[in-house]
Amino acid sequence: MLKTFSLGGIHPPENKFSAGKKIEALPVPSQVAIPVAQHIGAPAAPIVKKGDTVKVGTLIAKSTGFVSANIHSPVSGTVFKIDNIVDASGYRKPAIIIKVEGDEWEEGIDRSTALKKEISATSEEIIKAVADAGIVGMGGATFPSHVKLSVPPGKKCDVLILNAVECEPYLTADHQLMMEKGDEIMVGTQIIMKALKVDKAIIGIENNKPDAIQHMRSLAASYAGITIEPLKVQYPQGGEKQLIDACINRQIPSGKLPIEVGAVVQNVGTILAVYEAVQKNKPLFERVVTVTGKSLAKPSNFLARIGTPLNNLIDAAGGLPEDTGKVIGGGPMMGKALVSTDIPITKGSSGVLIMPDEEAKRKPMQNCIRCAKCTEVCPMGLEPFLLMTVSDKAVWDRAEEEHIMDCIECGSCSFTCPANRPLLDYIRLGKGKVGQIMRSRNK
Repeated sequence: MLKTFSLGGIHPPENKFSAGKKIEALPVPSQVAIPVAQHIGAPAAPIVKKGDTVKVGTLIAKSTGFVSANIHSPVSGTVFKIDNIVDASGYRKPAIIIKVEGDEWEEGIDRSTALKKEISATSEEIIKAVADAGIVGMGGATFPSHVKLSVPPGKKCDVLILNAVECEPYLTADHQLMMEKGDEIMVGTQIIMKALKVDKAIIGIENNKPDAIQHMRSLAASYAGITIEPLKVQYPQGGEKQLIDACINRQIPSGKLPIEVGAVVQNVGTILAVYEAVQKNKPLFERVVTVTGKSLAKPSNFLARIGTPLNNLIDAAGGLPEDTGKVIGGGPMMGKALVSTDIPITKGSSGVLIMPDEEAKRKPMQNCIRCAKCTEVCPMGLEPFLLMTVSDKAVWDRAEEEHIMDCIECGSCSFTCPANRPLLDYIRLGKGKVGQIMRSRNK
């Protein structure tokens, strides 16, 4: 029997329209806008100014703390200005805007496609290379990767888990990466195993990707310590806690991180970026993005430079359909509706979903009928109906008592609610407020 996590979960329609579509490199745009906050933690500080010339791979913004990440130019050209632009959050945030001239790369970057298997870097050198390259979690969470690889004193990691689940409906970027860059992912896995000083890695792949399971299994046979774990199709299996539960049957205590149970989880896209940073000296300045939707002419997987306007990706996928109701950054479950299609692609942009008007409309909210479906499907064992009520009534101490901060914002509760209650919206609001209160208390 296929493994899965032990609590809750749902199975929304998969709608993987872009599955099997080869990764297509997008043309470099004429101008890019690169936000300095593309990761969890402190925003990077710009180290270039208007008029400076940059190449592909030039460091343009430096991390400002341990939990922060460097940012590199994805293009060559001239810094046009540093200004506030609207990003995926809908707010105006600082960004470095570069006018593109040619496509000149920094000399140290190895642009060959030859696989480099020999890992000469030490554990410390690997972690430094990952930090220098500005690598963050590319499954969407954007947590700086060097932080995850720096195991705190007194803790020990005994297993690396690769998140190749891609349980979010519609998205196929990770699936296609495995099909096209499997060997690089295997070497990247060995690099991270070396950094963590572990001899065991598990690649968790949901069973709706039989071609990826077979392909990765055949490759893993040549790499010591790497096993492939096919998993039952169950959303939100890509959540760190759910994936650890499914793969090694260890449960993370409330408020704790995966390292508490001896595990580190990395997304397959992140692993590829680590391979390129350590073996090819290539910083993170481009990524694979799925552009998809039911009415879209050409659902695709694109390799896009960071800072490329969303419009360019949508145009390459056949243009915005007439019946568009919403453009969502990410997938339909955890993604957020975007205010504009002018916003730039960032390190955390795993997908763009064009949702038809008919599906994008919310149904009228009705009273809670106490059916407990939201509680049944919650993968964290919470009571979403209660968390919505206490958030609505601003009873923040009760929200904290009921572990609102444990919510992983997967949206299973809202998806399953027969009364169409916007449970997740209220819980997100509550989490923001409770998080604020907790931070001020710990100062």
